[in-house]
Amino acid sequence: MTLVRFLRTDGALDREVEAAPGARLLDVAQSADQPLEGTCGGQMSCSTCHVIVASDDFARLPPASEEEEDLLDLAHGVARTSRLACQVTCDASLRVLTVRMPG
Repeated sequence: MTLVRFLRTDGALDREVEAAPGARLLDVAQSADQPLEGTCGGQMSCSTCHVIVASDDFARLPPASEEEEDLLDLAHGVARTSRLACQVTCDASLRVLTVRMPG
């Protein structure tokens, strides 16, 4: 299991949930009533599931694909540790994943 911490835009903790191994962060966030649209249904053809990952956690994720990087160029409020939630898979090696929605 991965403990996913969702932060509000001000950095305060909003919610913590457990994600099963193999779960997509987009699905976990939507189940936890987080404000992620995922308009394309996780098909990586939009940037409406953009999240900012905590620096320590970002370093433990596999690198983003070139296609994901291209879509992040279209997202609002992109940071160095931005990812598309539809492309982040929770696995046991993560243990904890902290993310916030861009402002």
